[in-house]
Amino acid sequence: MTISLSGLDLHSDVAELTAALIDIESVSGHEAALADAIETALRALGHLTVLRDGDAIIARTNLDRAERVILAGHLDTVPLPTAPGSRGTVPSSWQDGVLYGRGATDMKGGVAVQLALAASLAEPTRDVTYVFYDHEEVQASLSGLGRLVRNHRELLRADFAILLEPTDGTVEGGCNGTLRLEASTVGKAAHSARAWMGQNAIHAAAEILVRLRDHEPATVTVDGLDYRESLNAVRIHGGTAGNVIPDHAVVEINYRFAPDKTPDDAEAYVRELLEGFAVVRTDAAAGARPGLDHPAAADFVRAVGAAPKPKYGWTDVARFSELGIPAVNFGPGDALLAHTDNEHVSAEAIRTCLAALRTWLTS
Repeated sequence: MTISLSGLDLHSDVAELTAALIDIESVSGHEAALADAIETALRALGHLTVLRDGDAIIARTNLDRAERVILAGHLDTVPLPTAPGSRGTVPSSWQDGVLYGRGATDMKGGVAVQLALAASLAEPTRDVTYVFYDHEEVQASLSGLGRLVRNHRELLRADFAILLEPTDGTVEGGCNGTLRLEASTVGKAAHSARAWMGQNAIHAAAEILVRLRDHEPATVTVDGLDYRESLNAVRIHGGTAGNVIPDHAVVEINYRFAPDKTPDDAEAYVRELLEGFAVVRTDAAAGARPGLDHPAAADFVRAVGAAPKPKYGWTDVARFSELGIPAVNFGPGDALLAHTDNEHVSAEAIRTCLAALRTWLTS
């Protein structure tokens, strides 16, 4: 971990601020040092009220504007790469105006934009709630945003929310939901030399795989955006030894479903497809409709100037949607680079994102 003795400079160039954030390692579960630095920097700004809960921070303007918006981002990253020569690690590095390091796209560039706006906009035209939270890259039960919702719901009331996840500078509305299930088969164990005495549960699972292979995922239009679904086997396991006919097999399945469905709707859909097999739901998270018809969302889309797109992956916009807050994803960097060994973002992308949000919040 590296950080200057004077702490984070929120008034520095936003790309350099991103590098400083990357240099404070914050793999999930180890966000405290970064949260400390951000809290200290925010508390030095007289125009914000600041609250900390664990390693999550809420900072708010209180100008009695007609509208309040949330700008949110998570502080944690996935673990550092281990492959030799990986550049998406810590500390950060620069090459030809491109910043490399863990979290460059997911999502310290977005967090740097939040901090730059918090420092530079003492009187935005909308009241702003800046939310920085921990434990996004792990199981939902640990989510720092979820904890903030439980403990400080009143501080998260807003008309509109923007999650600064990487979108290449394009507004991505809503998100698909995600559902995880296990489909299992039961056989009869026997010595593999006398296989006819048993029933092979792994062979029986072949029909599950065939149905999933032949399934044609739908594209569903929701509020004008086309959400492409996907339904896939993601893991299979079974058997006990190399000379035993397996008596049990499990196919793990992930269904990314359009936000017109609830998790229960999605589960019913998969159960129908896999009729005849035992299916157990293990995890689910609802999607979020785009909400682009809300006036604040429409104004923001106009300010960005590019046609909005759907978000195929699940993000925390779904948590805001559950609170009745329309939310979109908008941030610097290519989401396809997130979690990769050469994770990187251009300085230009970070600066462009900051300029768009500053224009919107001052118009």
